[in-house]
Amino acid sequence: MNDATPPGAPEPWPDLPLERWKDTLDTLHLWTQIVGKIRHELSPLLNHCWSDTLYVSARGLTTSPIPSGNRVFEIEFDFVAHRLEIRTSDGAVEAFALAPQSVAAFYRRLFAMLEKLGIRVAIHKKPNEVADPIPFDRDETHASYDSDYANRFWRALVQSSRVFQVFRARFLGKCSPVHFFWGAPDLAVTRFSGRVAPVHPGGIPNLPDEVTRDAYSHEVSSCGFWAGGGAVAEPAFYAYAYPVPPGFAEARVRPESAFYSKELGEFILPYSAVRTAASPDQALLAFLQSTYDAAAELGRWDRKALERSA
Repeated sequence: MNDATPPGAPEPWPDLPLERWKDTLDTLHLWTQIVGKIRHELSPLLNHCWSDTLYVSARGLTTSPIPSGNRVFEIEFDFVAHRLEIRTSDGAVEAFALAPQSVAAFYRRLFAMLEKLGIRVAIHKKPNEVADPIPFDRDETHASYDSDYANRFWRALVQSSRVFQVFRARFLGKCSPVHFFWGAPDLAVTRFSGRVAPVHPGGIPNLPDEVTRDAYSHEVSSCGFWAGGGAVAEPAFYAYAYPVPPGFAEARVRPESAFYSKELGEFILPYSAVRTAASPDQALLAFLQSTYDAAAELGRWDRKALERSA
C-alpha cells in the first residue's frame, strides 16, 4: 500500500484530541442517530442491524439508497461543504447547512425536508446507547458543530475505512461490511466463525437486549475505530472476540503500543500511535491481523476454510 500524501492534500491522519471537540462529537452522534433511525424504519430488516448503518463516503457519511415507494433516496452528511443533503432517484435535491444548531432544530429541519420530498416516516425519538437520553425533538442541550473537527473526524474515518477494507478482503467467511454504527458511534468490521454463540447477557444502556443478542448470535472477531469517551479518553482502535476464548487477554498482539483493557474486555490501540507511525497503514493492519489471529487460534476457528490463501 502507498502511504504517500499528494502535495497540498490535507493531512490524511489528522490530530483528533477528544477534549477539543467533545461537544461537537456528542451533537454529531445524535444527528447521526436521527438519520440512522430513518434508514432503520424504511429499509428491509437485515440481521445484526446491518440495515441501519451508515457508510463512509468521499465527502462524509451516507445512508446509501433507502427505499421509499417506487423510488429511493439517500441522506449524506457532507463534511467538506458542511451540508446535510437528501437526493432522490427522481432527481430532487434538498439540503441545509451543517452549523451550530440544537438536535431539536436539526430534527425539525430534516423532517421538513423529507415532507417536502414526499417521504413520510416516523422514528423512535429516544436516543440509544447514551446516558440520560433526551428525545430528539426536545433536545436543545446539544448544539455544537466545529466544522474543522467534523472534517478531521471524517478524514480519520476515511483512512480507517480504507485499511479496514484491505483487512476485510482477506476473509472468505461471513463478514460484515465496513460500516458506521450510530449507536456507539463507531466504525466497525466483524468476522464470523460460522458457529452459534452463547446467548449474550445484554444490559447495554438504552439498547434492547434483543438487538444485542441478534448482533452476537454467532461467534465473532470484531474490530473498529472509536472517537473516544468514557473509559477511553482519546480516539482509539479496538478489537474483541465474543465469546472470549480462554487466554485471549494474555495474547501477544502488535504493534507494541497496543494493550488489553480489562475494564472494556478489548484490545486497544491509540489512534495517536497509528497516525504517528512510520506507516500508519501497516501499524493498523498489524493490530487488526494479530488480534484476529488470537481470537481465531484460541477460539479454534476453521481458519483454512475461512481465510484467503493469498
